[in-house]
Amino acid sequence: MRVGIVTGSGTYELPGLEADATEQVATRWGSAPVTRGRLAGVEVLHVARHGEGHRRLSSQVAHRANVAALAQAGADAVLAATVCGVLDAALAPGDLVVFDDLFFLENRLPDGSLCTFHDEPGEPGRGHWIFEAPYSAPLRGALLAGAQAAGRRARDGGCYGHVDGPRLNSRTEMRVLQQAGVAAVSQTAGPETVLCGEARLPFALLGFMTNYATGVAPEETPAVELTELIAASRAAVGAVLAAAVTRIDADALAPVGEHVTWD
Repeated sequence: MRVGIVTGSGTYELPGLEADATEQVATRWGSAPVTRGRLAGVEVLHVARHGEGHRRLSSQVAHRANVAALAQAGADAVLAATVCGVLDAALAPGDLVVFDDLFFLENRLPDGSLCTFHDEPGEPGRGHWIFEAPYSAPLRGALLAGAQAAGRRARDGGCYGHVDGPRLNSRTEMRVLQQAGVAAVSQTAGPETVLCGEARLPFALLGFMTNYATGVAPEETPAVELTELIAASRAAVGAVLAAAVTRIDADALAPVGEHVTWD
């Protein structure tokens, strides 16, 4: 079993990864750097979505290239992590969430194009991804068990909300998302969820809370504290992922939902 791992802000190298090599995997949507190695004895394929030194802002992440590269490199499943702004007042900076639902109404990539691999008429496999829940239950269970094993408390469930960057959102925009039941937001994991679904890659998402979203708390999270929490997320995310990959039941993995195609 090969596990794809996608990390974000603050985690540009995966803690504990015994890396073999990093290669540029060419795809129809561009190339993506994929680092092969072993994490806790499990073969993994790591993509740092922003690149070394946070080269790419959220508005520049090459989501289709990243997911296609993981699929082409032989990933059987994908775990992703993202730092988040808190919308649910029951959460606080420093908390972890293993999400179970998605709010991504615009379904667009950073360049404004539709978030899909099916961009050519008549392309084999074209169709619709249909799901009740977008995240893989076995992978969610592995993340929750991994958090417990790592001594990190993680909330079981919550709706992930994707927002466009690089700017942050207004109070009114955040109120709309709160009314929709969104627990936390970030600017990258919506496309990853959809594209892994279309690629038939089981996918699960771990969120590390770094700040209160605009208007949620009486005072904004200070920039210094936000920066410190992003840095602290690396150890937390790394520990949970290292424990989670050893707890994945490969026999239980299956694509999420169904696909209606015309082939």
